[in-house]
Amino acid sequence: MAVAAVTAAFHWCFTAAPVAEAESGKQLQIQYCAVNLAFPFQAFIAREAEDEGKRLGVTIHVTDGTGSSPKQSSDLRNGITQGVDGIVLNANDVNAIIPAVNEVIAANIPIVTIDSAIGNTSKPVPYFGPDNVVGGTKMAQYVIEHDSNGAKIVLLTGQPGSGPSIERSEGILKTLKAADPKYQLVANQTANWSRSQGLTVTQNILTSLGTPPDAILSCNDDMALGALAALRQSGVPKGKVMVIGYDALPETLKLIRDGEVTATLDQLPGQQVRHAIDALVDHLRDNKPLEGVKLDPVLIDETNLEQAGRFKELK
Repeated sequence: MAVAAVTAAFHWCFTAAPVAEAESGKQLQIQYCAVNLAFPFQAFIAREAEDEGKRLGVTIHVTDGTGSSPKQSSDLRNGITQGVDGIVLNANDVNAIIPAVNEVIAANIPIVTIDSAIGNTSKPVPYFGPDNVVGGTKMAQYVIEHDSNGAKIVLLTGQPGSGPSIERSEGILKTLKAADPKYQLVANQTANWSRSQGLTVTQNILTSLGTPPDAILSCNDDMALGALAALRQSGVPKGKVMVIGYDALPETLKLIRDGEVTATLDQLPGQQVRHAIDALVDHLRDNKPLEGVKLDPVLIDETNLEQAGRFKELK
């Protein structure tokens, strides 16, 4: 697999004293706060986190935010009470989670984020994840480069308040705004990361438009697969509408191979959480500074399918 470019970002050194495992006689306890383990993408990251914990000899405690910011805030506060040594956070809502994150910082527990960068906290929080604006830009550019005659485009966004949805949409919208007017955004609606809502929302959009759009850009793969189901049910011929997702799930990769999905963005989820855990452990064991990294998401289509991180999972 091609190695994505990695750049340092959001440098911050926490003042909490590192835990000396040899002296304390206990294994490091790292909490991974997931958004919603019902989504295959989120479940995959949790498995990667647990695997990295085993490799490093630390305990990973996975908590499921169930798509609820109050639940995820409670999970963080429980982590403080239970005395975890460090926290990896995948924020459900980048604004709603700030008070709980500030409590973690006040408790001198090192915390980092993946997937969603958060700001406006009492101290900067290192971010390990994709440049989502760049990812959105690549999605829109793909349509422009592959349809020189112009295109009517539908955008499906994730849960309101979600950092990845906001940033991916920003990249898409800025690129389309700067493009020729023949590339028109004809619908922009949330489907809350959900495949079932992706189906329903797309059905309603197809009904309102009367004729199918030329492209559907989805801020995650689950919504894209829901949109694909709506196209199938409406009798739209395979390949007539570009469908571009974001996550590079094995199911999506198979559909790209079969010519039903056009492309997806691989945001390197395994690298995200492994980098984050590695940095936390290095900080806690050796007092190394916590330095976030941004990953360059890779656009995957039929021409470079084998470059996808989860290509080997195709059946």
